Order: sequence, then structure tokens, then C-alpha cells
Amino acid sequence: MSTAAAAIDGEFRRVALLGNPNCGKTALFNLLTGSRQKVANYAGVTVERKEGIARSASGQGYRVLDLPGAYSLNADSADEAVTRDIVLGQLAGEARPEVLVCVTDATNLRLNLRLVLEVKHLGIPMVLALNMSDLAERRGIRIDIDKLSAALGIPVVSTVGVHRGGADALLAELDRMGMPALAPEAPSWQTPTLEEITETHRQVRAILADAVQLPTVDTRWDERIDKVIMHPVLGLMILAAVLFLMFQAVFSWAAAPMDLIEGSMGWLGEALGRHLSEGPLRSLLIDGLIGGVGSVLIFLPQIVILFAFILALEDSGYLPRAAFLLDRFMGKVGLSGRSFIPLLSSFACAIPGIMATRVISNWRDRLSTILIAPLMTCSARLPVYALLIGAFVPERQIGGLINLQGLVLFALYLAGILGAVVVAFVLKRTVGRGMHHPLMMELPTWRVPNLRNLLIGLLERVRIFLRRVGGIILAMMIVIWALSSFPAPPADFTGAAIDYSYAGRLGHLIQPLFAPIGFGWEICIALIPGMAAREVAVGALGTVYALQGGDEEIATQLGTLIGAQWSLATALSLLAWYVFAPQCLATLAVVKRETQSWRYPLLMAVYLFAMAYLASLVTYQTAVWLGLG
Repeated sequence: MSTAAAAIDGEFRRVALLGNPNCGKTALFNLLTGSRQKVANYAGVTVERKEGIARSASGQGYRVLDLPGAYSLNADSADEAVTRDIVLGQLAGEARPEVLVCVTDATNLRLNLRLVLEVKHLGIPMVLALNMSDLAERRGIRIDIDKLSAALGIPVVSTVGVHRGGADALLAELDRMGMPALAPEAPSWQTPTLEEITETHRQVRAILADAVQLPTVDTRWDERIDKVIMHPVLGLMILAAVLFLMFQAVFSWAAAPMDLIEGSMGWLGEALGRHLSEGPLRSLLIDGLIGGVGSVLIFLPQIVILFAFILALEDSGYLPRAAFLLDRFMGKVGLSGRSFIPLLSSFACAIPGIMATRVISNWRDRLSTILIAPLMTCSARLPVYALLIGAFVPERQIGGLINLQGLVLFALYLAGILGAVVVAFVLKRTVGRGMHHPLMMELPTWRVPNLRNLLIGLLERVRIFLRRVGGIILAMMIVIWALSSFPAPPADFTGAAIDYSYAGRLGHLIQPLFAPIGFGWEICIALIPGMAAREVAVGALGTVYALQGGDEEIATQLGTLIGAQWSLATALSLLAWYVFAPQCLATLAVVKRETQSWRYPLLMAVYLFAMAYLASLVTYQTAVWLGLG
């Protein structure tokens, strides 16, 4: 251990928060640490690590670690494995906690106490925190803290993770415990037998019977609400309405702030351009750096809105119920019910969709969801779709009701969904090894989302997004700029500058590879800068054809031009290509960050390019055979 680390350990006592998912543990962690927390990943795994500093009224400092939620030390997921290894002192680079704070949902102690009894056998100093104790009291649940403490043999305190001062009793108890002496050797643990698990449940029932008094009249509304929310038909209708609102919000509510960010970056570029003469430095700063940062920041409003919905739905207790409703259908194609919302959010952008897969505890289900998320038709594809549909599909009404152009657009969305179903089905028999992991969890109680907890969660995710994605995207943008800008054409060169650049030369070089699917060298050039973001291809095509003006003007002229010069077979082939091709380096960068490996983004790129090429090949050759080429 380094001198700095030793100094920190000497000043701050190591405390770990342990508990079931949905017990309010993270809310308690936020209350204890506030803004004095940092988020990273545990070394070698994709599980998130949250640590912060808390101080008691006496001034004693505590280094608080928020362990991933776990139902048992008998780990079924990567999250639970990390929690088990930290508790047992077996995770490399992670010091054993000096005190374990077992956080439980005071309104539902039955399942929570099983984990407490498991950990108690390890002999680690522990405190039991009865979280949501105010809610339990309002519901008429009476908990005799003295009897519960005597039965468990550990201190018990009441906490309210969403109220100021709700952790004072816990901090005071930690002060009273002082500095506990840790055994020199890490505790040992073995997988419990069926008899031991049965005995643990018997002990839980005996403890609850002695220390907890439930109200004679059930005042809880949870069961009544669940009868509606979990109804197989009405529940799905409600879920569809909720998801429709979220879907619309991610598109509509984000429009104004995204325009503001884009306008601000444009203003900055114009202001800088007025003070710099034409040349490589000006192009690098405006087109490379400012354009690159803007392309990252423009996703931020979508990130905030998406996670605001997800955090509110999760904090209220609705998200686990939605997952249960969809688990059976998703399981048929090899996914978990938790995959639905990340995939839905990928219709706005695959980046927040992939980040949202963190709610999936099972690694194989999460990986399958990550790998198919780019197949959802994101908003970045729309400029390309609109350009090609407007140029080649006539504005015609079918049956006087259905717009032909809108029908083609719907077919493109549907093609992406069907492609995702096929890939998920294949992954079920490869990555998933033919096994479906049924969704098992304790449904949390219904509650009103806490605004403070919501804001802390949003700020945390904003930091993660900017830190984990921004650096890589910025570097890639500069690379794309360099390829598209150098070498500069000679004075007597009459074509577009990009045609003379390395990117242009590469377009001519790879054109024979794309000839079977009908792509000319102009399209090949557009595909190169389009790797940074799909919609960039529209501007790239405009550059190729030496068009001038704003984006809207370019798109209008370009549609007329390609409508006259391209065949319908080529246009259909390019549409098929854009349904599947991974033309977004940002997405691949996020996959690398989330999986901590280049293996999976490379696998994603290979299979998506293969699907895109095959789809375009079949589309183009069929169209030519039909006389559309």
C-alpha cells in the first residue's frame, strides 16, 4: 500500500454498505456522502464502484463504499460476485471493510434478513440499518429494535435515506463502535447447503415473529396497485403509455437544449473563425476540436432525460414491475425483461441505451442487450433516411390514409427490430448457451421518487458520460478530420478537396469492394466521415458534389441531384446498409468502456458490417433483377 493510501486509511475508517437491491442503500449512500463521492469500475469487471467520504457530528471520517446489491453471498451475477469478494477480502486491490452496514428495507424484512444472517456468520463487525423506517411506521409496522438487536447479536439503528439527518443514528453508532479489530485472516465462506438455507429461513421467521408486529389491518396499497399494474393486458397498456411518453420526451424535450448546445458550439466556431485565418490550425480547432466536442455534448440532453425517467421509474418501484411484465416475451429470444427499456432508449441513441444496460444484473443478458442495441433505429439515421426516401419514394397515399414515405420509414424501423430479434436468438444459442435466466427479484414497495436522490443520480451519470465517452470521441473526431483534410489539393485541382484527401483516396480504393452492392466512390467517401456520426454522411455527400450552403439547403439540392444520378437499386441498397451498419464510432467506444474490452466492440462491428453487406447485396441484386438498377 502506498504512503498516501495508508494515510487515508488511517484517517478514515472503512465502512461498506451491504444490502438487497431496492432497499434504499444508494439513497443512504448519497445522504452520507453527498457530493463527496467518486464513481469508477472495479478493476477487471464492468461493475460500478461508488465510494465517498462521510463525517459524523464528532468529526470522525468514514470512507464509505456502496457495495452492489446482492440477495446472497452465493453469487448469481457479476454484481453479487464483487460484493461477496469484497466482504471476504478476496478482491484484488480492494481493502477489507472494517465495518459492514447491512441496509434493510424496514417495510419488508423477510428477504432482507437472510443476507444479514449469512454475513453474520463471518464474524465481521456489523450494524443493521432499518432503512425507510418512517414508511414502516406510517404503515403500522412496529419493530422492537432491542429485541431485533438481541436476536441478531448486532447493533440496530433506524435510518431514512431520503431525509436530512436520516443517517445521524447510524453515524453515532459507528462512533460508539470505535475502531474494531479485524482478524488477521480473511473470513472463510462456503456455499450453503439446502438444509442451511432452510434453517436460515426458519431463523428469519422466528426473529420476525418475536421482534416485528404487522398491522392487524393491512393499510398497504401495494397489492391493490399491483393488481392493475401487473395485469397481463391492462398492465401492458399502461406500460406502453409510460414508454411512449418516455420515447416522445427523449426526442421532443431534448430538442431545445440540443439546439442550444449546437447553436452555442456554432457560435463559438464562428467567433473563433473571425480571428483565425484560413489554414490547418483554423480547421483543426473549428472542424476538429469544437465540432468533436459539440458532437459529444449534443447527446447530453437525451442522456439526462432518459436517465431521469429511468431513475424515477426505478425509485418509484415501477421499473422492476415493467421488467416482470416483459420477461416472458423477451426470454423467448434469449433476453431478460430488463433489456426492454435499454433497447427502447436506443431508438433515441444507442449510447444511452447501452449505458442503461447497467440495470441488467446478469452479465450474459447484459452483453446480449449491448450487442443488439445498435440495431434499434436511432435518430442519427433519420437525416439519411429522409434524404433517400424524399429523393426516391414519391409522396403518395395508399388507400387515402397511409403515406407511402411514412410506410417506408416504418419498414426501416421494423427491419432493425427484426434484425435484433434474429441476432438475440443466435446469441441465445452461443453467448447465452441456450439458457434463459428467469427474472427473480423482490418487488419493492411503491414510493414517490425523491428529488434530491434523483438529482444526485443524474449528476453522477452526466459525469460518467462525459468522462468515459468524451475523450475517445474527441480523439476519433480529430482523426476523421485529419483524414478528410490532408493532403491539401494543389491550386490547379478542380475537384472537391475531400476527393484529393486521404479519405477520398481511400474511397476510390475500397469502391471495388462495394461495387457488388451498388455503391459508387462518392458513397464510399461519405461512409468514411460518416463513421463519426451517421448524419455526417449527408454533409459528406454534399461536399463530394461540391454543393454549398447550410445543411438544409445542401440536403434539398442533394436530394434532387442523387435522385437524378443514382439508380433506385443503389438508393435501396444504401437504406439497407444504414439499417445494420455500425457507422458510429461513439457507440463502439461506449461498448468498449462498458465491457472494458475491445473484443466485444470488434465483434459488434464485424457482425453488423456482415449483416449490412449481406442485406445490401440481396437488396441491390434483387432490385437490379427487377429492372430498378
